[in-house]
Order: sequence, then C-alpha cells, then structure tokens
Amino acid sequence: MFEMLRNALRIKDLRKKILYTVGMLLLYRIAGVIPVPGIDVSQVADAMERFSMLDFLATMTGGQFSQMTIMAMGIQPYINASIIMQLLTVAIPYLENLQKEGEEGRKKIAQYTRYVTVILGFIQAIGLTMGMGAIRSTALGPVITPLIIGLSMAAGSAFAMWLGERITDDGIGNGISLLIFAGIIASLFQWATRGVSSAFTGFITLADVLTTLGVIVVVLLMVTVVTFVERGERRVPVQYAKRVVGRKMYGGQSTHIPMKVNSSGVLPLIFASTIMQMPGTIMAFWPNTTIANWWNASFMSGWLYQAVLALIILFFTYFYTSISFNPVDVAKNMQNNGGTIPGIRQGKPTSDYLSRISNRITLFGGVFLALLATIPTILSRAAGINLPFAASSLLIAVSVSIETTRQLESQMLMRHYKGFL
Repeated sequence: MFEMLRNALRIKDLRKKILYTVGMLLLYRIAGVIPVPGIDVSQVADAMERFSMLDFLATMTGGQFSQMTIMAMGIQPYINASIIMQLLTVAIPYLENLQKEGEEGRKKIAQYTRYVTVILGFIQAIGLTMGMGAIRSTALGPVITPLIIGLSMAAGSAFAMWLGERITDDGIGNGISLLIFAGIIASLFQWATRGVSSAFTGFITLADVLTTLGVIVVVLLMVTVVTFVERGERRVPVQYAKRVVGRKMYGGQSTHIPMKVNSSGVLPLIFASTIMQMPGTIMAFWPNTTIANWWNASFMSGWLYQAVLALIILFFTYFYTSISFNPVDVAKNMQNNGGTIPGIRQGKPTSDYLSRISNRITLFGGVFLALLATIPTILSRAAGINLPFAASSLLIAVSVSIETTRQLESQMLMRHYKGFL
C-alpha cells in the first residue's frame, strides 16, 4: 500500500487529487471544533454513559458528538437519508422509474437525498439534545434555543455532505466513506493518546500491559479476517456464443459474474444495532419501570441480546442482498445477449442456480457479520479485553481502505495506458 501511495504521489494529477482530499479532510476536522450554543456538555457525557447507541455516533464522528460541535451529527443524516431513498426506490414506482432513467434520474434522486439529509439532521439534532436533557435555558427562550441547535447541526451535516461530494468529484473518490473513515481513525487516535498519557502519568501494572497487547493482537487478527472476507468473491463463469451481424462476428468470449461474499457491506450491522438500541433509548425516559430495569439489567447484558442481534443481522443481510441482486434479471440479460453458464440451461435453471449460490454466499456473509458484531462483547466478558471500537467501525475502516487503494491503482493504470497511446 505504501509503495502504491509513493508511486501515486509521483504523478502530478494524482498528487493534486490526494492533496485536495487531505485538505478537505482537514477542513472537516477543523469545522468540528466549532461548538453549538445552548448545550450542556456535561449532560451529554452523562447520557453517553447510559446509552450505548450514542457511543456509535461518537465513534463515527471522531468524538465531535461528545463535544456537541456543529459537526456532531456528522455524515450520519446523509447515510440514513441514502438508506431511506434506496428502500423507497423499491416501494415507490416514481423513484424506481427515476433510477432507470440513467444519469438524469440519479441526479434527481441525489437531489432528493440532500433535502432529506437536511431535514433528518434538523430533527435528529433537536430530538437527541432534548432526549439527553442537554439544552440549557437561555435568554432566547425554550423554543428559539432548540431551533438554533437544530439549524446549526443541520448546517454541519450539509457542510459534511458537501465536503464528501467535493472529494468524490475532485479528489480521489469515496468522499462520504472517507469522512466516516477519518472519524473512526480520529477516535482510535484519541484512545491511543489516552493510553499513552495514562502510561506516563500513572502506575502501569502487568495486567495493563497484557490487556493492551491483547487488544493489539485481536485488532490485527480482525483486520486480517475482514480484509480476507471483503476481497473474497465467487466468480461464476459465463460463456457468450458467437453471432454474426452483417459482416462482423461478435461474442465468443468467456467472462464471469463476480459475486462478493459480503455484498451487503456494513448496512446490516448498522440497521441491527440501531434497532436493538432503540428500545433502551425509549425506556430511558421512564428509568424506574419494571420493563426498563429488566431490559438494562438482564437483557442488554445477557447472551440473549447477542443472539437476537445476530438473528437481526442475518435477516438484514438477506434482505439487502435480495434488493441489490436479482437472479431473474441477471439470467434474463444473459439470455438476451447469448450468454450461458457452462452446464446450466438458459432461463429459469440459470436463475435458480444463481439464487442457490447467492443464498449460500449470503449465509456465510451474514454469519461473518454476526460473529464480527458479537466478538467484542464475547472478548470483554470472557477475557476482560475491551476493544476501543465497534465491529461496524472496523468493517468500515477496512472496506474504505481497500476501496480507496483499488481506485488509486485503477487511476494509475489508466494513466499508464495513456502513456502508451
């Protein structure tokens, strides 16, 4: 990777794109130090200790949520808006037709996504601050203060969305993913900084050293496994028959259909974690009820929680795969273009064959995501090792690193061909 980065910096165009991307990421981090008026940060810290779902937001934003800056929502409203619009394209015929119209239709969907992002950022900012009881009484009154908080954080989310689009258009690409990656890396850096400072200011025991080494070993193993699974794919061979059109002969080539092992990415983890944390967040408004005590004391800290979380991850893995991959359409397109899978007849046998392969791969990917989500808790209870990140954070960081490396390699290869031409 470092050799590839060094070679990319030698190319003038790529060097400009890399420096532009680094500048946008620095601007994103600098904007994260501007505080939002009217918020009691101590109440936010107390709420983060009670609600584990807020730790996920803090990790994704690189600690900006815990400080309640204008970038506290980060890019999360845009992610939620993108997921909502992606699901609505399946349910609403108008959006489905827009998606099929090509570039113009995708531009309209992207425009609607921006509008939904600002609205979600405004609503989430007011809802979270009011739910945490973090709004201070000011001279502006109980109505104007929440509006200012909502507008400030919605503006921060819009600014983060704009930065991500600029990185995608003028930088090295994957702008939104790189912003999330920057927040995760910043959170890991803060954890490492706290560990180093405590090592110099406090008394270090053998248990502390062993715990730190255990965290490092587990992180390296998880990164290796995630990288292996993220790059894994099942290649289904496809043979296209020769056909004569006029005086020219077309087809006769062999290719393959790449089917990724983890085609759903990190979305099942995000969906499942949000659903499992939502009841606890709602029950926090009535902390002394019987069901709230059972949920927080027994269910959240027991193995039943991990089992239900794993089942929900499996469900969303299959759900997202069924949306993103349609074996019937793939088989129909292959038949229209004269393509066949060796040993499989065209039409329904081909779609059934692709469906079987997709189900097997999806099962493996779902089990992998479920294990990845439960490993930190298992290690925490069995060996007393507390990982400084969530499973989704690790998966996002590794996925973004792999994808960014691929994009840089493809751009370098394209310029290599230009040199020959």
